[in-house]
Amino acid sequence: MMTDAFSTYHPMVNFLYFTLVLLFSMFFMHPVCLGISLLGAFSYNVYIKGKKAVSFSFKYMLPLLIATALINPAFNHEGGTILTYLRDGNPLTLESITYGIAAATMFITVIFWFSCYNAVMTSDKFVYLFGRIIPALSLVLSMALRFVPRFRAQLKVVSNAQKCVGRDVSNGSLLQRAKHGIKILSIMVTWALENAIETADSMRSRGYGLPGRTAFSIYRFDSRDKRAMVFLILCGSYILLGSILGGLYFRYFPTMKGVRFNAYSASLFLCYMALCILPVIINLREDRKWEALQSKI
Repeated sequence: MMTDAFSTYHPMVNFLYFTLVLLFSMFFMHPVCLGISLLGAFSYNVYIKGKKAVSFSFKYMLPLLIATALINPAFNHEGGTILTYLRDGNPLTLESITYGIAAATMFITVIFWFSCYNAVMTSDKFVYLFGRIIPALSLVLSMALRFVPRFRAQLKVVSNAQKCVGRDVSNGSLLQRAKHGIKILSIMVTWALENAIETADSMRSRGYGLPGRTAFSIYRFDSRDKRAMVFLILCGSYILLGSILGGLYFRYFPTMKGVRFNAYSASLFLCYMALCILPVIINLREDRKWEALQSKI
């Protein structure tokens, strides 16, 4: 696992970036766009999480991709290029197979991007961005996102403690396992309620909700963030305008047809690639700088 330099950028830059790549990944169904977005999401995910991301991809994402690609032709029989007929008499078309692969690619790409989003956009960044606009909702969302990993960690601690005294869900008969599970659930509910009371008392003692209360922030919008923001706005606007003008057009039914590959479409693909691999480029550049500084020591 490497140190992510892109996550040190201003929260506005991080949020704008993930908004662009997630929206573009969900709506651009051109095969080249799907491949570029998948490459960018996978490479960034691997950079952040290392071998865990590779293992997760082969264990879960690859089977999901294959399963989704196979399910679509079984129910979708549209398309003009008939390859064969199924046992029930419905046609198996090239277009349905291709669309199934494209839909599966889009699905796992969005999962990869959301995985990167959860690693970069922490709860404090979310509260910083939306705390003044939607204070109650941003607080609830940040607390919910923070609660899930804490609940899992505490559940592991409680399960290990119960296992030491022979009261884990893996010990005893079926009825005893059920009783042990209920006991662990009761402990976790009690812990969650006590934690909620402690959080409420802490917030009240720190003046939450009082008029004129200020909030401390460690984020500063510097020149580095300005350059990144200008790049994201220009690049995102160019891609969006190109999509509106049909530069990224592609259809799967009734027959596959897309925009002709020319200099304009190539510029859109290159711009989209630059957007998707931006965090990896930033991280690799920072890694080279660090290695150069170390070599001078």
